[in-house]
Amino acid sequence: MRLKVCGMKYQDNIEQVAALQPDYLGFIFYNQSARSFDSKNMTDLPKSIKKTGVFVNEDLDTVIEKINIYQLQAVQLHGEESPEYCNALKKRHSEINSESHHENLKQVLIDEKLEIIKVFSIKNEFNFDVLTPYEAVCDYFLFDTKGQLPGGNGFTFNWDVLNNYPSTKPFFLSGGIGVDEIENLKQFQQSKASTYCYAIDVNSKFEIEAGLKNIELLRNFKDTVITMNEERMKK
Repeated sequence: MRLKVCGMKYQDNIEQVAALQPDYLGFIFYNQSARSFDSKNMTDLPKSIKKTGVFVNEDLDTVIEKINIYQLQAVQLHGEESPEYCNALKKRHSEINSESHHENLKQVLIDEKLEIIKVFSIKNEFNFDVLTPYEAVCDYFLFDTKGQLPGGNGFTFNWDVLNNYPSTKPFFLSGGIGVDEIENLKQFQQSKASTYCYAIDVNSKFEIEAGLKNIELLRNFKDTVITMNEERMKK
């Protein structure tokens, strides 16, 4: 399982977290979030870390603009974005990327496929039928906890629900995951529900304050994830 650290906000802290080499770093472009990223510049990250923009029901042109400005490699859609919206985003990114290279523009998009992560919220039950229209237009699903906010609510949902996951599309597991959930994660890893779990997404449980991550907690958690992966490979 890979690791995504979301809700990055402060430049020095971004550099510290990046030094831990997570697989994804998430930047929230949603002005109603306490973790909204509004810096004009973004620290250069190692190519192994995928910069992920998090959006909530955002205008398509704005998403494309942010992808271009910040050279995002992944987009996480946390609202009620339709399958048509996801498909349009893929097409627009592909078209602009192609045009920018042909015209040799100074500011070009990264020459690789844009990953689209569509978020779905769960509490104690979930109708997996809603996933079907998104299968062809998203690269990953992300399952988060249903709460008052689009994300960052700080508590977990019932992971047993994922035992009924009908798809083979890899997904991110999110929602209130912290050091207190390590034993639960180990149990989850041994369950049917984890078969297509591609990554763990963490945020609020590793914060000193909104957007400011505790480096030592993250380092220890990443070491735990590495150990879990090694044990999984042995089986």
